[in-house]
Amino acid sequence: MLTDLVLGILFLIQIGLGILGNFFFLALYTFTLFRGHRLRPIECIFAQLTLANSKMLLSKGIPRVIVCFGFKNFLDLVACKFIVYLYSVARGVSLSTTCLLSGFQVITISPSNSCWAELKIQAPKYISSACFFCWCFYLITNLILLGTMHNSVYLTNNTKIWDLGYCLILTPASFNAILFAMAFSIPDAMSLGLMIWANAYLVLLLHRHHQQVKHLHSSHLFPRTFPEKRATHAVLLLVSTYVSFYSINSSLAFYLFKTGKHQSQLAVISEFLGAWFPAISPFVLIFSDSQVHKYALGHK
Repeated sequence: MLTDLVLGILFLIQIGLGILGNFFFLALYTFTLFRGHRLRPIECIFAQLTLANSKMLLSKGIPRVIVCFGFKNFLDLVACKFIVYLYSVARGVSLSTTCLLSGFQVITISPSNSCWAELKIQAPKYISSACFFCWCFYLITNLILLGTMHNSVYLTNNTKIWDLGYCLILTPASFNAILFAMAFSIPDAMSLGLMIWANAYLVLLLHRHHQQVKHLHSSHLFPRTFPEKRATHAVLLLVSTYVSFYSINSSLAFYLFKTGKHQSQLAVISEFLGAWFPAISPFVLIFSDSQVHKYALGHK
């Protein structure tokens, strides 16, 4: 019980800071739009990432914190379905948006004579459409997840129970958890693969540029020759953080999903690790985005 309480307090601090940081960004972008200014393409991606991360923290973090403080299975079937669906959609959008962000940054900083030269002009025009597609894709595909959950609250011999701690999910006894998890992980695996490739390519571009300018003795020339350096470092940090915590969280979640047994402390640890990226990503953006510094200092 004491361990659960400690985990609950840590989780509460993490969720509180994460929501505060994400809401700061949402308020900032809303204020920008109200002032009549358009968001930059990369800011559109940041805004979508912030929105998805906020939903992740609210949908899964708050119920899990309540469980840590001793309240078990307090959600009914309808609320349980809603929470699971909302979290699954937000998690998928966060993943695909991070992938989109890394790909966009690759196109942005690529040399003008590279194969990405034409996309440099076209890519910003399709950012909004790509963000909209991410939401539509995961809103539709996660309806399948809802279809696997029984509408009845009565247990039968043909029903399997999945204890999430804050609610119970009922599925048919014939439900193959491993096959279901593998099918749903295909888009995730593709996005992770693209992010890893994009990260490697960004590191290579940064290394090449460093080699080209290391003969310059005036350090003030470097930011002018490569104005996207700060943003690129932020993207590298974001993607690296996402891949690291996502991999650990997915491994633990898959183990819990496979065993079908509720292990409260392991479930909390898994979700605590899964919440790290949505919790710290706004702070990475705050310290890396020059536009945020201008707003914070009151610059026009």
